[in-house]
Amino acid sequence: MNSGNDQIVEPAKPVPTGRWLEVFAVFLRLGLTSFGGPVAHLGYFRDEFVVRRRWLSDRAYADLVALCQFLPGPASSQVGLAIGLSRAGYPGALAAWTGFTLPSAIALVLFAYGVSALGDVSGAGWLHGLKVVAVAVVAQAVLGMMRSLTPDRERATMAVIAAAIVLAVPSAWGQIGAIILGALAGITLLRAEAPSDQASLPLSVSQRTGFIMLGVFFVLLIGLPLLASVVPTQSVKLFDSFYRAGSLVFGGGHVVLPLLQASVVPPGWVTNDAFLAGYGAAQAVPGPLFTFAAFLGASMGPEPNGWMGAAICLVAVFLPSFLLVVGALPFWEGLRHRPTAQAALRGVNAAVVGLLLAALYNPVWTAGILNTGDFALAAAAFLLLVMWQVPPWLVVVLSAAGGAALAMV
Repeated sequence: MNSGNDQIVEPAKPVPTGRWLEVFAVFLRLGLTSFGGPVAHLGYFRDEFVVRRRWLSDRAYADLVALCQFLPGPASSQVGLAIGLSRAGYPGALAAWTGFTLPSAIALVLFAYGVSALGDVSGAGWLHGLKVVAVAVVAQAVLGMMRSLTPDRERATMAVIAAAIVLAVPSAWGQIGAIILGALAGITLLRAEAPSDQASLPLSVSQRTGFIMLGVFFVLLIGLPLLASVVPTQSVKLFDSFYRAGSLVFGGGHVVLPLLQASVVPPGWVTNDAFLAGYGAAQAVPGPLFTFAAFLGASMGPEPNGWMGAAICLVAVFLPSFLLVVGALPFWEGLRHRPTAQAALRGVNAAVVGLLLAALYNPVWTAGILNTGDFALAAAAFLLLVMWQVPPWLVVVLSAAGGAALAMV
């Protein structure tokens, strides 16, 4: 990113409504080049749409980021959806999501086919190297989130309690319970006045549309598990599991790891080795980490799998983001000024750190660190990521090579 990111950009001049092809072209380029995770993505977006193209003012962009941080789901993808919606309406929102998501999704599906074509690679050194680098990546995410989301002893304690709950109740219910308890603890312990100097949102969505979108979101969240019990086909079960994961993830892409692991590994849809290998590979591609769902869909044992399974999982995990962003826009202006909502969000964010801390231990650490060589490789990967600021894709490649070398010793 250039030095323009360090300046305060004045309000953008009014621009005419763009076309969805224009939005698609810009986001496709970002989808091919945006390495570094959600925080880096938001920086790329600001550089592209505030500094260079001036589609949004600096304050309006910051307000969109605040909205998407408040909602569950992948924040960078949600901001992209909102920018596409602002520029070219609903076709623009779809174009933004498609362009930003497609490159990494295709790469991960091809990786899934490659692993499948190699046959039984569960003992391959390079594959174990991908599981080891997942330890470093998740540890880096935990460290960064702890600094920003648990800066005091109250929230740090909430995070540890949430981790204990998730490890004691290793299912989606444990994760949901930890998030709910975090919200309640935040309301009780973390009350503070909400900031009053936020800018107005740049998008105009009617309250009627917002109610419809939020209604569809909750109908699917409640109705899909019921439908899966009445119509127990694999397609419905798959859509239900990935839709629920996309609906309950606060804090960014890494936090989807425990939810997806609890959804696909225990029923035997994907082996734990393949799950962690795909998660490691997902660090080496640009774009949103949620495209890991495409790898899982393609790697499924039961049908639908392959390209069809990837498409089902990808749409299911991102659909809540679209419904929530459009549904929340008409109501965010008032809600974001309420101290209770801000306190609940602070508690939820602390619980999210706990979820990721639990995932760092199980399944990431327990499957990746089997001996002193693995520990040394993970420590080296962590050092490269955190202190040397080496690009994640390069760390992944080096770790795979390191795993292969350790297997030969």
